[in-house]
Amino acid sequence: MRLVTRGDLDGLTSAVIITMKEPIDDILLVHPQEITDRTVEIRPDDVLANLPYDARCGLWFDHHLLTESNQRPPEGFRGRHRIAHSAARLVYEYYLEKSPDDPALLRLDRLIDETDRLDAALLTPDDVERPRDYILLGYTIDGRTGLGSFDDYFKTLVEWLKTMSITEVLAQPMVRARIEKIRNDQTEFKDLLTRKSFLLKNVVVTDLREIERLPAGNRFLVYSLFPDANVSLRVHWGPRHDSVVAAVGHSIFNRTCNTSVGELMSRFGGGGHRGAGTCILPVDRAADAIDEILFELQANG
Repeated sequence: MRLVTRGDLDGLTSAVIITMKEPIDDILLVHPQEITDRTVEIRPDDVLANLPYDARCGLWFDHHLLTESNQRPPEGFRGRHRIAHSAARLVYEYYLEKSPDDPALLRLDRLIDETDRLDAALLTPDDVERPRDYILLGYTIDGRTGLGSFDDYFKTLVEWLKTMSITEVLAQPMVRARIEKIRNDQTEFKDLLTRKSFLLKNVVVTDLREIERLPAGNRFLVYSLFPDANVSLRVHWGPRHDSVVAAVGHSIFNRTCNTSVGELMSRFGGGGHRGAGTCILPVDRAADAIDEILFELQANG
């Protein structure tokens, strides 16, 4: 049985629980749009978590909006879906209902709570400037932090989190190296955001397509640097420069944006939450799509 999930803290926490409860022999990390575009082969015994629904899977968990670009699950599908702070919360509830006294599950309470906070961006300025514990760990497996690929690292963390405390996990040399990279690059990353970002009415736009080497950094820092913005649009190249990625998010400090980001991203083949989402754009249509996205974000306020 294979687990197919997303490489972030929500996917990681989901993986910790699912691999405890299902006979998983492999983990595949994918981008949600790869599921939407059906570019990943999904098998009948696959478990999908923190990803759009695919009718070929055997078990599915997700907490994002169901948009026009998504397949719709039938009544009585195996798994769980509803709008929630994290997919991991739904995975936890599903298995806890089956094993309410399982001590291995019950010890994950704080991990679930912190996954909710990070995935729903319910963060404080300290969580952004001086992150600790599970929030800090989450930044080390966020593709937008700029630390490169991390498949093996992700799978190692899955096993560690089943038995280790967060203090023990953060003390591991593999984890410490990533934390040190984030901290060492923070000043350079802030300078880069300042140079490559600009405010258009309520939208802070960051275009990183001219940057050859991206320093590691916390994606939420842009909201500290541009407090008047209530939403961000970050643009960068996809792998091999054969696509353009547009990532949109409500400010976590100025929570006045009216746009449903997931619905907006679904128009371009992507998706997400009400407050955050991404889409992958063909290079020849990226400029027009980005203009449309910007127009909507400004028009909605």
